[in-house]
Amino acid sequence: MTPDKYHPPAEAAEVLADCRRLTIASTTDELIDLACGGPGSPYFEVAYDVPGKGRVLEATVARVRNGVAANYTEAYMRRRDPDCMVIGDALPTDKETFQHRFGTDFAPLRQQTFEWLKSQELAMFGFVAGRAGIGMDALVIAPANAGFFALGLAMLQGILPYDAVPPGFLPRAIIYVAPVFRHTHFNGRQVVVHNRRDGLHELFSYNLYPGPSAKKGIYGVLIGQGEREGWVTNHCSTVQVITPYDNVVTIMHEGASGGGKSEMLEQAHREPDGRLLLGENLVTGEQRYLEIPRSCELHAVTDDMALCHPSLQEGRGRLTLIDAESAWFVRVNHLEHYGTDVHLEKLAAEPPVPLLFLSIDAVPGARALVWEHIEDAPGQRCPNPA
Repeated sequence: MTPDKYHPPAEAAEVLADCRRLTIASTTDELIDLACGGPGSPYFEVAYDVPGKGRVLEATVARVRNGVAANYTEAYMRRRDPDCMVIGDALPTDKETFQHRFGTDFAPLRQQTFEWLKSQELAMFGFVAGRAGIGMDALVIAPANAGFFALGLAMLQGILPYDAVPPGFLPRAIIYVAPVFRHTHFNGRQVVVHNRRDGLHELFSYNLYPGPSAKKGIYGVLIGQGEREGWVTNHCSTVQVITPYDNVVTIMHEGASGGGKSEMLEQAHREPDGRLLLGENLVTGEQRYLEIPRSCELHAVTDDMALCHPSLQEGRGRLTLIDAESAWFVRVNHLEHYGTDVHLEKLAAEPPVPLLFLSIDAVPGARALVWEHIEDAPGQRCPNPA
């Protein structure tokens, strides 16, 4: 295998040529083995030598019966820092720039990042951000020992098998992953830098939590593409509702993270006797219920990102969209006991393909259970398990 097949830009090609060792991944199964430390390995520690600090353990990875369970050692790293994104270029933007926040140009750190990557064993693969024919060709270049991060990206955005890379594959977006700089340059904080160049959107992830880069970072890439081409990627969930009377209604819920988009895709949680709990009086303890014998059938369409490309529109005055992701990042903080959402619990416990679990307390060889959340402190559950 050779990285030349992906036609990387010159600086990326130099990094790949000069690194200590390169692994080119073609499947999520290969990334599962990489994440766990190799074929047959049940457990792996993701650690880096940080100048002035020594060995820093970022995360532990366990191979479980239903996939891979990764856990960050710092509670801070178990959720996306809402202020992590900065813009490294001088193009027009309404977001904070690297220059404004850190008082210096991004170019020197960009070059330092390339030099650090050259000193590492690396992994890479190609994917299409968005959808083939709508989005853009993309690459990820990451430390080989951060296989769980690459696995999360491959699940969310897809992965192109090496033999299926088309001759015309041309990356217009690249994710570079360099977690040590979180400690050497950013006082331990999550930082993701978007650097827009001529024909190329670079994304530098200086941490291993996938939310700001593998998910929201790619969303930013698609937003940039749509801005240039005159279309939009909506931040929304979409569901087709079929009533017991065969009425069909499609609902799109656009909103901020944490605004209840994913919950729209779930069936209502019922009491053991089938009633719906509407609410509880916090003073008297009185509970009010609603009785609805039959629920609607829900066909989930999108969970977080929807492509609204011109080629999809039919000219009928209605918006037509398609999912911009290959898989979904599902928070399970509301599942604290067995039986809260039997459908989701069964799907996670016995999935058709291995899953990636984040902040779920699981040991090698066991089955990861989505209500077993890691604790940020004794008795304090992580609020962002997935």
